[in-house]
Amino acid sequence: MLLTFLLLASALSAQTSIDIRDRRELFVDRLLIDRLTGASLRLHSPFDRGTVLKLDAPWEGLFSGYFTIIKDGPTYRMYSRGRPEGGRDGTDAERTCYAESSDGVHFSKPKLAIHAFKGTTDNNIILAGMTPFSHNFAPFLDSRPGVPAAERYKALAGIGSSGLAAFVSADGIHWSKWREAPVLPPGPARYDSQNLAFYSESEKRYVCYFRTFRKVGTTNYRWISRATSDDFVHWSPGEQMEFDDAPLEHLYTNQTSPYFRAPHLSIAIAARFFPGRQVLSDSEAREIQVDPKYFKDVSDAVLFTTRGGLRYDRTFPEAFLRPGVGLANWVSRTNYPAWNIVPTGAAEMSLYVSKNYGQPTAHIQRYSLRTDGFASLHAGYSGGEMVTKPLVFQGRELELNFATSAAGGIRVEFQTPDGAPIAGFALADSPEIIGDAIERPVRWASGKDLSALTGKPVRMRLVLKDADVFAFRFR
Repeated sequence: MLLTFLLLASALSAQTSIDIRDRRELFVDRLLIDRLTGASLRLHSPFDRGTVLKLDAPWEGLFSGYFTIIKDGPTYRMYSRGRPEGGRDGTDAERTCYAESSDGVHFSKPKLAIHAFKGTTDNNIILAGMTPFSHNFAPFLDSRPGVPAAERYKALAGIGSSGLAAFVSADGIHWSKWREAPVLPPGPARYDSQNLAFYSESEKRYVCYFRTFRKVGTTNYRWISRATSDDFVHWSPGEQMEFDDAPLEHLYTNQTSPYFRAPHLSIAIAARFFPGRQVLSDSEAREIQVDPKYFKDVSDAVLFTTRGGLRYDRTFPEAFLRPGVGLANWVSRTNYPAWNIVPTGAAEMSLYVSKNYGQPTAHIQRYSLRTDGFASLHAGYSGGEMVTKPLVFQGRELELNFATSAAGGIRVEFQTPDGAPIAGFALADSPEIIGDAIERPVRWASGKDLSALTGKPVRMRLVLKDADVFAFRFR
């Protein structure tokens, strides 16, 4: 009877455990956390690394926007809308421009000789004269297994009256329309921001995130909807995303993309827009030469995540990226993040932000974070701890991405689902971990081999002092 009871208890515990397999998990939400004592989740701020590209070509200009960054092997590709003058969306005044880099830090504008501008093809334009698709052309590198070489790159583009058309490319530079008819039809969605599609490895289908509106009371909030597809041609009707108890705010672009080190988790660094929230006076606006229509609103960027489906998690309501010092950063439609976060070093990742919108000084700025470093499990000098919900993992080792002070440290314990320390992996068996590393294996007195716990429901307990843990992975 006792054996039967233990087997039944183990089976029930496995059913209620979260199977994380060998995925890397970041501390950007509370999915795996059961309780925190003296510890907290801390949002980190990116470091300003300066200008990487000036938008000063006559076919680019003040109203360049909707940027995308793609890392394809050793090459970083940047895409944007070029527009020197303001005006109605989706006209021949818009064109799609291209820049590239070998390190993600220094970008150049190649002379591609694909499209003419005022009589010369000596430019970096890759799409022109296909109204309205250069308004918000949003390419991605298709990671679906077996995708033909001619379709490695795909893109969606269009506005409400046109619907969204699909484009394909073998090299990310030379593009053609994949289907004449729109793959997402005209309708109530305006499609007037970036329409972001990618292949979701965890969901085994294409997903597209696009801007819609959601009316709450008397306010029509800029919102986000999602559609899915098995073949990139036939799409489900768009459905609005949900945020649970997150504050109601305008989200102008969502920039949702699978995180390159944990593709089951998508990170969104969204432009948060405050219409009518004016900071600059008329004289200050004239001083920085901003277009008179573009200084009576402000924006910053916020971070939220999704693990698929129609739910975003916005654990951190505060700004992820503040506008910064200088009048030029406090105008309308500036501080908009580009789509995608990319690695730019062994311990560094970068995001890119359009700055000085509507100004002669319009440019792209790079910001960096440590790898996996959007947020962390944090405890101060007095210490704290976190205990997970019951987990099931695969792998023989546990790796931490962490940083401590010289006085700080981390210890790791494994427990049964009911909270009892497991012999050999208790806190007393865990030497203090001190230092700063992106991927360091955890050891106990008996070593680092976790084979005895693989596939079994366990809790993980992290005890910290003056330390941060950014991510962990079993492997």
